[in-house]
Amino acid sequence: MRHSTGLCVLFVVVGAILGGLLGNLLSNVDALSGFMPYLTESYPVFDMAPVTVNLYVIKLTVGLAFMPNFMSILGIVLALFLFRRY
Repeated sequence: MRHSTGLCVLFVVVGAILGGLLGNLLSNVDALSGFMPYLTESYPVFDMAPVTVNLYVIKLTVGLAFMPNFMSILGIVLALFLFRRY
């Protein structure tokens, strides 16, 4: 069975989002307060400043930032593992 690139990208994006959300939820647990700040600290990898285009009818503002934390990277690794097993 052949896997598509779009499905792999979907797995990676969902894994990153779920990993980041899980890290955010676990950051409030008192038992994990000692090392959770290291797992939830974001590291800027790619940051494109917002660009605004005014077309006098529509005003578009576009920007992109990729700032993963360790938990989202774990989510990406788990998503890739699940994708390979799928």
